[in-house]
Formats: sequence, structure tokens, C-alpha cells
Amino acid sequence: MKVFFIFLALSFGIFTIPTVYAETFNQSMEGGMDLEITYPESVMKQRTFSISILLQNNGWENKQDISFALNNPDAAFVTEGNETIFIDELTTTSSFGTTIDYEVVGNANEGIHFLNIDYSQVLVSNNTEPMPATQTNIALPILVFGEPVISIETITPESIFANSEFTFETTIISEDIDIKDVTVKIITPGDIEFRGDTSYTLSLLEKMEPYSVTAEMITPIKDVTMEYTIPVKVLVSYTDDLDEEKTETQSVPLLLRPKMFMEITNDFGIWIGDFFIAPYVSIGTIVGIPAGTILSLMIRRAQNKNKKQKKS
Repeated sequence: MKVFFIFLALSFGIFTIPTVYAETFNQSMEGGMDLEITYPESVMKQRTFSISILLQNNGWENKQDISFALNNPDAAFVTEGNETIFIDELTTTSSFGTTIDYEVVGNANEGIHFLNIDYSQVLVSNNTEPMPATQTNIALPILVFGEPVISIETITPESIFANSEFTFETTIISEDIDIKDVTVKIITPGDIEFRGDTSYTLSLLEKMEPYSVTAEMITPIKDVTMEYTIPVKVLVSYTDDLDEEKTETQSVPLLLRPKMFMEITNDFGIWIGDFFIAPYVSIGTIVGIPAGTILSLMIRRAQNKNKKQKKS
């Protein structure tokens, strides 16, 4: 069959490329032949991508001996498909579409690579006389980058002090691919404890969907006389889209310093010396008064009461 009219097949082929990465090349050839090529803006090593081609004869004259020859000079992309496409004839208003799948080789250099396409056609003048073949050279720039990016963002106080709780929040984002079997671990030295879990699991984390965990750090009860750094590590292990197990880590240095006379905690509680004013209650409510202070207040109150009785 000389005429290829496969709109439906092409419509499925085009959407194999995620819209967010897709680029579209359009060019009008001699005689109203319109070419559209959809290709990815960027690709990762060892991943597959698709090139979709749509050719439409919108002119009133037939075209014949049409060919596409695809190649990439540095062999960064390989395919099991045929990179040379021949079309015997496209009559007026007919169309042709196809999709070619490529894989990025593992040793490809990061940066811009070009996929070259040599296009040729013969216009049939007045649908009776073939004209000399015309040729068009097309170069598609495709950015190759390495491993998918897994970002770890951790929010902690600028510094911490003894005998208090502080919020530790970590957000994980997979910027390029969906990942599965995700485990997030918070690893601390003996100076720091956490209220609740320090290990979290997730079966699937979709691309660009943030996953956040929040834990409460508990600092040592004993006050410190000199500031020093406590190393905390966030470890993220996962399985990527190639079923390979990967691990990403982030080191978070926490500055543990002596407590000043007045401190405000992250939940807006207030330390004044050894007194703690709880958040969300009136400023006069004091929680955690040392036992010695309570005893001295009771003795002083009893002494004042005796003095009043003697006066009477």
C-alpha cells in the first residue's frame, strides 16, 4: 500500500514522551509537505526515549520517493529499530506517522548531543511529472545528563541548647523519576534523642511529589559549658526505575550551645533561667519550677503568715 494514513497510531506514539520534557520541531517542505517531529529536551543515561514523526501532505500535488535517515555522530543513542524510513508515495491530504525508540548508552558524555535527520522527497508536478529530489538536513539537540536527582532538604534551628525539644523536618523530592521502596532514616549520636520514629518507609514516591517527615529532637538534660557541633545524618535508600538500589545521604551539623538566661523554644515556650513558661497559656503560668525553689517559697510564705498573726 503506497498511502500511509495512520493518524491514530501516531497519536499514541507522540505521547510516549512526557509533555514536560517534549520539544516539537516543525518545518514546511516544498509543495505543502508539513513535517512535525516530537523529541525530548533532555534524557538520562541508560534510559529510553522516543522520536515521533508526523508527515502531512497539505499540498495539491503528490509526493513520492520520500525518505528519512536518522543518525547520531557520537553514538550516544542506540536503537533496535530501523533508522532509515522509505515512503513510496503520499497523495494529497494523506499522512504518515511513526515512532522510533532510542536508549542512551551508559558511557555517553553529559551535555548536548545531536540526532541528525536527512529528509528527501520528490514532488510530482501536476501529479504527472516527477521533479528533481529535494533534501533537508535537520539536527535535533538533546541534553544528556547522568543519574536522577534526589533532593534532601532539612529544616532545623540555627542552634540548640540542653534540656529542650526542637523540631527536625526533612523533605525528599525525586526530581526526575518515580522511585519505590523508599526508606528515610535519621541517624544521630548519643547526645540527641528523638521522640517517636527515626525510620520511615514509603512504597512509592512519584516524580516531583515531596515526602516530608517531622520528628522532635530531645537534647541532653545536663547543660553544656562550651558549644560544639553534633553531626546528624539523613539517609535515603530507594530503588530506581532500573530496579537498582541507591542511597543518598545528607549531613546536618547541629550547634549545641550553653543555654542563655532567656530562651524561646520553637513552639514559643520561654525559658527564664531554670523556669519554663509553657506555650499557649497565660504568661503567668510557670511550669517546671525546681523543687528547691518551691520549698523556699513555702517557707517564706509560712514566715510571713506567722508575722501577721503576731501583729494581731
